[in-house]
Amino acid sequence: MVKFPEATARLFKGAFVCRKCKTKMRTNVNKIIKKEVACKNCGRRSFRPVKAKKTQK
Repeated sequence: MVKFPEATARLFKGAFVCRKCKTKMRTNVNKIIKKEVACKNCGRRSFRPVKAKKTQK
């Protein structure tokens, strides 16, 4: 399977996951750092970036 930079950016750029309830959100990195964004389910303000899954050959 070929990896395209456009597809990788579309999947992972600006996507974050809540550390408590594992809900995905898409927002700006600066808002995450400043803690201006709250989770839509639990209300927490701690997020991590989405991890890319490793593919097998």
